[in-house]
Amino acid sequence: MNKQFIITLLLLGGEVAMALPPPEDIPEEILRTEIITEGRSPIDNKPLTAAEYAELEAELAQREFSPEINPELQELIFLLRIRKLFNDINPF
Repeated sequence: MNKQFIITLLLLGGEVAMALPPPEDIPEEILRTEIITEGRSPIDNKPLTAAEYAELEAELAQREFSPEINPELQELIFLLRIRKLFNDINPF
């Protein structure tokens, strides 16, 4: 082996061996099985508890009518969706 390579490994040896995560990190396998008990409001993105989130979802489900959208804005959204579809089909 090259002497410079060996010297570099000896000098950086402590940093190279630090490939393991710190012991205080929670393993990903445990984080994947964690039950999330918090949520965010779909209206204003404020943090909510599970009970508050369930209440808000129930209130939103009980609405008889969906919120009114300005017809001009609705037409603009429709035209933008058509434009995006056209650009996906013909990228030139």
